[in-house]
Amino acid sequence: MERDGPGLLLRDIERGQDAQIDALIQVIIQVDPDILVLQGVDYDLELRALSALRDRVSAAGSHYPHVFARRPNTGWQTGHDQDGDGRLGEPEDAHGFGHFAGMGGMAILSRFALDETRVQDFSTLLWRDLPGATLPQRDGQPFPSAAAQAALRLASVAHWGVPVQHPDGPLYLMAFHATAPVFDGPEDRNGLRNRDQLRFWPLYLDGAFGPAPERRFVLVGSANQDPQDGEGLKEGIRELLSDPRLTDPHPMRAGPAPDAAGHRTDPRLDTVAWPTPDPGHLRVSYILPSKDWQVVASGVHWPPDDTPAGATAAAASRHRMVWVDLRAPED
Repeated sequence: MERDGPGLLLRDIERGQDAQIDALIQVIIQVDPDILVLQGVDYDLELRALSALRDRVSAAGSHYPHVFARRPNTGWQTGHDQDGDGRLGEPEDAHGFGHFAGMGGMAILSRFALDETRVQDFSTLLWRDLPGATLPQRDGQPFPSAAAQAALRLASVAHWGVPVQHPDGPLYLMAFHATAPVFDGPEDRNGLRNRDQLRFWPLYLDGAFGPAPERRFVLVGSANQDPQDGEGLKEGIRELLSDPRLTDPHPMRAGPAPDAAGHRTDPRLDTVAWPTPDPGHLRVSYILPSKDWQVVASGVHWPPDDTPAGATAAAASRHRMVWVDLRAPED
């Protein structure tokens, strides 16, 4: 749900003639989650586009009285040349890639109230201030410069902790969107940043950034990283998936797995259909509940491509919706 300029997403939602938005609404009402984390949705200060989308989803049959979004780092200029090409003010020179401030942000739709007074927003944390951060170098020097590194935030989109007031007791939603570990040079700037963005969450649960939830939390986001295939440094996502405080529900798509070569354990775990043959199908989106939750069911909404539902899912996004049904732990 990224558009070429500010205000265009709201225009397209209100016109009601955008095939991609129509398809997205159909996917939402088909899966009908209680809490939905949207990725790649343009942000505006008064949440007009998000509210308009919520209203159209409600008219289609799924009701979300509570919405949440904060200004993402996408398109927010750092004032420094971040990609080392000698030019300033480009999309690559923002904290997160974006042609305008707020492009491709993150949002939450919820049937349950969100306690915005207790939201933890770690989006302003500088990359260099992450314990154990690995900053890019070229020829033994900070890349692209020490000044650029001193200004760059860790999150390319956002890192949020959002308390949810569930009827069975509070739960804590940890939401994020990591950068793609590609589109750089031998310094591997994006690969290193992606790994450190994923390393943030175990450190957060360790208490490195203040009080952290000990139970009833769920980590939800786009890691832009597959633990087996595709480009990037695998330590970050593997550390997350093996963290003893988290459960990997292994959500799978229904039906036969897509064609896959190499060493993939089970391609039914894939959540995105990039162009083939490279990178192809990968698992990049995750819902990882804390160990005290009981996982009732999970899956990837990926209907067969030759069905109307499959065509709708493909039209909504190359990414497919991941879902997990949870039962509250007994106190």
